[in-house]
Amino acid sequence: MVDKDELREQMLDAFGGADYPINSPMDLVPALPSGPSTKFESGDFSMTAMELNTKLGSGDFPYETPEAFVDDVIDQLEEQDEI
Repeated sequence: MVDKDELREQMLDAFGGADYPINSPMDLVPALPSGPSTKFESGDFSMTAMELNTKLGSGDFPYETPEAFVDDVIDQLEEQDEI
């Protein structure tokens, strides 16, 4: 079972270092500890930042804060039954 709070914290840690507002997923890459290979894991969920980018829609760019971005990512993953 996926712990959404744990997953959210991992994403906030990884995406929080970007310069906000962000206008595209490419704005996040420099902040990621392992670049596009940065992995997010909880329970039976495991996905790299690159895989996330392919699964998610175009998003609601620009995002003003890491929390707004991560909340949208979590919502989209839930809608797609990924978590």
